Amino acid sequence: MQLSAAVDGFRLAYDRYGEGPAVVLLHGWPGDRTDYRLLAPMLVERGCEVVVPDLRGFGASDRSDPDPLQYGAAAQARSVLALVAELGLDRPVLAGYDIGSRIAQQIARTSPESVEGLVIAPPLPGIGKRVFSEQAQTEFWYQAFHRLPMVEELIDGQPDAVRAYLRHFWTHWSGPGFEPELEHLVEVYSAPGAFTASINWYRAGAGAVAVSAAETAPPSYDRIAVPTVVLWPEFDPLFPRAWSDRVDDFYSDVRVRPVDGVGHYAPLEYPEILAEEIVGLG
Repeated sequence: MQLSAAVDGFRLAYDRYGEGPAVVLLHGWPGDRTDYRLLAPMLVERGCEVVVPDLRGFGASDRSDPDPLQYGAAAQARSVLALVAELGLDRPVLAGYDIGSRIAQQIARTSPESVEGLVIAPPLPGIGKRVFSEQAQTEFWYQAFHRLPMVEELIDGQPDAVRAYLRHFWTHWSGPGFEPELEHLVEVYSAPGAFTASINWYRAGAGAVAVSAAETAPPSYDRIAVPTVVLWPEFDPLFPRAWSDRVDDFYSDVRVRPVDGVGHYAPLEYPEILAEEIVGLG
């Protein structure tokens, strides 16, 4: 593990492997850089340089700033772009799922010259007001809960509560037969302040509910133009495949690939497919 230079007072912990075309892997919630423990070696074997950071507020990266806005998509993107520049990476492919997908999209939207392409799993734009349907709200309840002060009292710094809470998401969001390994995440999320830092993403208004409620399709000339591959799993209860119908309204160079038999946790449930698509773009 190495530490980046500070951006806005945040240093990112990261791992760096291999040589070749650069790839940056962005993890989700609830996770950290170890989400990519299967995928990173596959990419190194295929001749890639791989950088895997803990995002702001996660894992071994800094989380001392209490301002939630320092953990939203724009702030996270600043740190990732600074890491790319610091390491001298030449237009890496960005890959991510969950909040890592949102951050990759933010970078492609605001700094397209900095990246070669995206390989991402949901969330994607185009959800719109469907996020407020009765079925969707039975899944997205946690995003409103994360904005309540009682989270600190009920969960933060309490390993048993952290374990039970993370187990819910890792078992409910994953596909059939997936067995999550939670002890590492329980350890890092149980440190005092760690759980609260991890949910500052939602307190910053960066979650799918807040973003989808405010989204509008851009004019054709203002769509994300970076080559993008979207991997859409079969069994992600948050993002049904029917919600992939408007991706073309937001991207000008995109291909959606359905992935059968798997759920939300892309790098652990279907790393071979991720590796195939990343190498194809690089």
